[in-house]
Amino acid sequence: MDIYAIRKHNLVKLIGNQRKGACAERWGMAPAHLSQILSDKTAKNLGDDVARRIESVERLPRGWFDSIPQDESVGAVVPHTPTATNEDAPVASAAALVKQMLAKQGKGLSAEARARLLAAADEPAESNVIAADFSRPGQVGDEVWIAHYDVRAAMGGGQVPHDYPEMLQDIRVSPRHLREMGVEFKEHFHLKMVTGWGQSMAPTIKHRDPLLVDVSIREFVGDGIYLFSHGDLLYIKRLQKKGKDHFKMISDNTNHPPEDIRVDDTFIQARVLLVWNAHLV
Repeated sequence: MDIYAIRKHNLVKLIGNQRKGACAERWGMAPAHLSQILSDKTAKNLGDDVARRIESVERLPRGWFDSIPQDESVGAVVPHTPTATNEDAPVASAAALVKQMLAKQGKGLSAEARARLLAAADEPAESNVIAADFSRPGQVGDEVWIAHYDVRAAMGGGQVPHDYPEMLQDIRVSPRHLREMGVEFKEHFHLKMVTGWGQSMAPTIKHRDPLLVDVSIREFVGDGIYLFSHGDLLYIKRLQKKGKDHFKMISDNTNHPPEDIRVDDTFIQARVLLVWNAHLV
């Protein structure tokens, strides 16, 4: 078996009796993309980036997809539990480390300063000193992958949508941090990234700005910026309800006047939640 056949074998085993659409959503994949990988009629393979992302989402050991266990009688995939390593070995207490430091480098300290250092090191774990690990972004277990699709939604004349959008570079974020920033959403797997195209929404959204959207919002839920199709083209614009039968399609760039479009001809695909841009300073 080559590496891709092994990955496909493991993917089928991992999915089991689950709904493929639910798996694709959880893994940040387009359902069509997953179907193509599983199909025997296409040559679509499970690539390195997607394999590593699924392993991360399912908490499987890195590289799990790339080999078949000798014991294939195991019927279920068990999430990875880290094994003990030398890093798990007991370390000297804080007080002992401080004493060692003072013995080597503390000769210039006063007796009072030495006493304070030792007292602080002897503080119980319940004290108001909180141990923090700044070596990784976000809280452990609070990072998720957000798929970035090659969908260019026009902020101008409209873009023709792809039938099967392919994913570009995905983004790993903390849902808790997003909520602290004021981004409101129900489930993180409803969040996707697309790209704005054109200048009609400037200065709010500039040409080629990545946008965080919620694909679970498929109808008008109030004034805001939406990703929607109209007349077979894909747009990113502000929408306001105008009467019962029309939307007012608004561009933030004043050089583009608002237009009235029919509600019946407008199909909302997502709501824009955040502009993922960077400004030079």
